Amino acid sequence: MSNRMVCREASHAGSWYTASGSQLNAQLEGWLSQAQSTAGPARAIIAPHAGYTYCGACAAHAYKQVDPSITRRVFILGPSHHVPLSRCALSPAEVYRTPLYDLRIDQKVYADLWKTGMFERMTLQTDEDEHSIEMHLPYTAKAMESYKDEFSIVPVLVGALSESKEQEYGKLLSKYLADPSNLFIISSDFCHWGQRFRYTYYDENQGEIYRSIEHLDKMGMGIIEQLDPVSFSNYLKKYHNTICGRHPIGVLLNAVAELKKNGLDMNFSFLNYAQSSQCRNWSDSSVSYAAGALVVH
Repeated sequence: MSNRMVCREASHAGSWYTASGSQLNAQLEGWLSQAQSTAGPARAIIAPHAGYTYCGACAAHAYKQVDPSITRRVFILGPSHHVPLSRCALSPAEVYRTPLYDLRIDQKVYADLWKTGMFERMTLQTDEDEHSIEMHLPYTAKAMESYKDEFSIVPVLVGALSESKEQEYGKLLSKYLADPSNLFIISSDFCHWGQRFRYTYYDENQGEIYRSIEHLDKMGMGIIEQLDPVSFSNYLKKYHNTICGRHPIGVLLNAVAELKKNGLDMNFSFLNYAQSSQCRNWSDSSVSYAAGALVVH
């Protein structure tokens, strides 16, 4: 056995966000300074995973709710974009690199999750190809910088889960969500609209196409705020909104439902919404972004 640490490189640095640590730090600081901390301390956040020029400002509204002084472990649940996965997968890496500083994977929690038999291992290649977790690493590093040696991360790649599997993973992760020293980051963009996404739902009562998209997204966001996994599933079945992190969101909603049975009082609120561009005709396309936070009372 070699003692070399398995590291996941910051494979999207230099393309989806800057590879310069000082530049990245200044950007993140700028966006965070524009956001208000109104819904903290967050136990979970939903934030986007696109290139930072598109969604960096939006994501800041979620990260601003994080309290680094109580957070010791950061679970990051991201959807799988490149490999078909019917379950959830854990990384083979021990360390995730970012241009700011390296993040350590919590091997104890990983071992506990592995023992359940519910997880598979992704390859390092799959891990480095995927952006849905990586786009949260610089923001996590920034939000946690004052306690950078005192926390670990738990990255989980979430497959195309059935409703019953979302429930199983929600149940499993609910005990971690119940612990105030854990933070859950749910990685998701919202509507991907346009011919290139094969999704062109349009309700002309809303006016321009981009207003119809916003109305559709905000309907979904309102349902997520109700913290009811069944209503969210029904919404997706009815409108087929192309929310790429719908399964990580489903897992969170099921974990919350589990904790509510035990009398835990929680609420979720969305704090920001944005679109990559405003669609006005059928040849346009856009991706929507939303940032929100779950608070336990």
